[in-house]
Amino acid sequence: MLRIREAIVVEGRYDKNTLSQLVDTVILETSGFGIFKDKERLALFRRLAEERGLIILTDPDGAGFVIRNFLKGSIPPDRVKHAYVPDILGKERRKRTPGKEGKLGVEGMRPQQLEEALRRAGATFLDKAEERAMPRRPITKADLFTLGLSGGPGASEKRRALLQKLALPEHLSPNAMLEVLNALCSYEELAAALEPKKTFADPEKNT
Repeated sequence: MLRIREAIVVEGRYDKNTLSQLVDTVILETSGFGIFKDKERLALFRRLAEERGLIILTDPDGAGFVIRNFLKGSIPPDRVKHAYVPDILGKERRKRTPGKEGKLGVEGMRPQQLEEALRRAGATFLDKAEERAMPRRPITKADLFTLGLSGGPGASEKRRALLQKLALPEHLSPNAMLEVLNALCSYEELAAALEPKKTFADPEKNT
């Protein structure tokens, strides 16, 4: 498994499934052209780009380039890297017929082709020394339950309040939220963000 510092943006869930077998990082979907009207998701992309950098990896067809160009114009260019897969004619196994242009998408690429695309894009691959230099206790599903963010009464309201506090999209599912939280903060930082603001007695009232 390859560990990469940057988050990666792909078009859909099948692309994400393929890439997640090769790369250990946050992988986000545009839901195809859905990103054009999804201001919250675009704001999340900008946030991750600022925090750790972003790699755009879309299909090599016309639709993929429309999505890529939209993101290119919506996110600061110095925080974005572009990965390109080769033009290969064919169809993915799950499809009955090839796509409109007859090209394989990201989901149809072999691991070696995806790794080469990421390396050409300048992805930051983390070695063991860098991992040790960045100690961070990961946030788990059990943590979300313990902290009252899932599986209990009021969990959805507490998640919504946390996402608002962290300037993250309110419609993130618990699983998606877990992935994003691990990209942005440590367990300790999450626990601190959930603490209610402390109030102090007015000393004049005690005199």
